[in-house]
Amino acid sequence: MTLTYQNRVAQARLISISRQLEYKADSPVRHKCFLSYHAVDAEEVLSFVESFGDYFIPRAIGVSEDDPVIESEDNDYILDRIRSKYLADSTVTIVMTGKCTWARKFVDWEVYSSLRKDRVNRLNGLMAIQLPSGKRTGGALPARVDDNVVREDGADIGYARYYAYPDSGSSLKSWIQDAFDARRTRVKLIENGRARKKNNSYCS
Repeated sequence: MTLTYQNRVAQARLISISRQLEYKADSPVRHKCFLSYHAVDAEEVLSFVESFGDYFIPRAIGVSEDDPVIESEDNDYILDRIRSKYLADSTVTIVMTGKCTWARKFVDWEVYSSLRKDRVNRLNGLMAIQLPSGKRTGGALPARVDDNVVREDGADIGYARYYAYPDSGSSLKSWIQDAFDARRTRVKLIENGRARKKNNSYCS
C-alpha cells in the first residue's frame, strides 16, 4: 500500500512526539507504551495519541526498511537491536490494528522482541487495539498477536488482550495496566515460537 502525504506528515509527528518523551520515566500513573503499527495508519495512530496521550507515554518509532540493522544475517542481533533502539525502555507494546497491519513484517519483529526476555530484552506486556479503519475493513490481527489472544467460553485466557477502540481514557488506562501486570501474572501463557516473518505479505 502507498503512503499518502498526510500519512507521512502524521508519521513524522509521531516520531517527534516520541523523541520529546524519550527520557520520560515510566510510572504507575503513566506507563511507557511502544506503538506498533503499519505506516498507512499513521494518521489514525496520531489521532489516538492526541486523544489519549495523557494516559500513557507513547513510543512510536518503529523499524523501517532503511535501517541497516535489518540487513544483518544474525537473527538474535536484529531482535536485540530492535529492543534497544526502538522498544527501548517501554513496558507495554500496543499493536494498532488496521486493515493491513497483519501483513507488515516489522510489526511481527516488534512483537517478537516484545515477548523475549533475556540478558538484553526485557519482557513487555502486549495488547492490541482495533483502529476505526480496521473495524470497517475487517483487518485481521497479526499472527503472533493472535497466538497470544486466546478466548475460551467467552473468557480471555491468553497472555495478550484485543480491544475495540477505546471510548474513554479510563478504559485505556485500565487495559494498559492489565498488560503491564501480565508480565508477572501471565508470563507462562506467552506463545512466541512462530518463526519470524521474513517478508511483507500482500495486502491491497
